[in-house]
Amino acid sequence: MLFDLQPNLKSKLVELKPLRADDYHDLYAVAADPLVWEQHPVNDRYKEQVFKAFFREALDSGGTLIAVDTSNNEVIGSSRYHGYNSERSEVEIGWTFLSRSHWGGVYNGEIKQLMLRHAFKSVNSVIFLIGPENLRSQRAVEKIGATRIGQRPDGAGRNSFVYEITNSSFSHET
Repeated sequence: MLFDLQPNLKSKLVELKPLRADDYHDLYAVAADPLVWEQHPVNDRYKEQVFKAFFREALDSGGTLIAVDTSNNEVIGSSRYHGYNSERSEVEIGWTFLSRSHWGGVYNGEIKQLMLRHAFKSVNSVIFLIGPENLRSQRAVEKIGATRIGQRPDGAGRNSFVYEITNSSFSHET
């Protein structure tokens, strides 16, 4: 069974939909805030030329989901599935960013819950690669139950901490 990298997922708070080219302006409106990228290894992604490259890569990945707040139908960020490996029964979730108006609350957790529930229909393990300086993201994945299991280079060769949630450790209730 192939893993669906771009499902439509929805809860009371958030809807995740496959990223489309015409989502650019709404998503850049979120990404244009320098504080969103402050702890990220690519901390100038708020600049339009840098974001354009990120957006093209996101479209080309075939695994990016745009996040919409269901209370007002506004785009609040995006996240991505990547690196599905059927032999290891594993997929990565990453590249998540949210508007500051949605930080510190329930939105990141809700997005990850939707994505994890979908992933665990097909895999036994979900991993997250996070830069050592990105304390905000480290805390966020720990908050949803991920455990740091080591480190390895990310796709760009940068050292990253590897966090994991397994199907057996994941609470499927919400």
